[in-house]
Amino acid sequence: MKINAGEIRVGMLLEYKNDLWQVLKTQHVKPGKGGAFAQVEMKSLNKNTKLNERFRSSETVEKASLEETIHNYLYEDENSYFFMEPKSFEQIEIKKNIVGDKGKLLIENLEVSINFHDSKPISIDLPNQVSCKIETTDAALKGQTVSSSYKPAILNNGLSIQVPPFIEAGDEIIIDTRTLEYIKKI
Repeated sequence: MKINAGEIRVGMLLEYKNDLWQVLKTQHVKPGKGGAFAQVEMKSLNKNTKLNERFRSSETVEKASLEETIHNYLYEDENSYFFMEPKSFEQIEIKKNIVGDKGKLLIENLEVSINFHDSKPISIDLPNQVSCKIETTDAALKGQTVSSSYKPAILNNGLSIQVPPFIEAGDEIIIDTRTLEYIKKI
């Protein structure tokens, strides 16, 4: 699907120079002299390289068409995560480098959205919130102000986040999967 350069947004996938690129940064510039343009920083999903490109506003670029399907997380091995399509029970294997740090938040039967491009998985989207258990955390210090004092905590999946002082080891909490921040105690 062709889009104007002015419509490029962060997170979009573009087909450009025979490769698939994810937009990391975009800045729309309108100089005093000459036409407006979009300065775009992109990362190749296949080669893991970065590219800074300047598109004139009148140019069109090819937006990658993605197919999104819901899968349930099953298990992992040394190199991959395994998911199952709930209607057909078809299993799919996705390499750990594609999933990245999101893999630490995967729990059995978690429903995720997998994005495919030309029937090849390129990314996964987790639910916005997941529940985790606190493995260890520091003791709260008396006299600290409640509004801004957070303490480090390690979750049962190995991630380290900041939590409010009233959270103890063994507590169940909900975290935001996009920012890896504490939301609330269960």
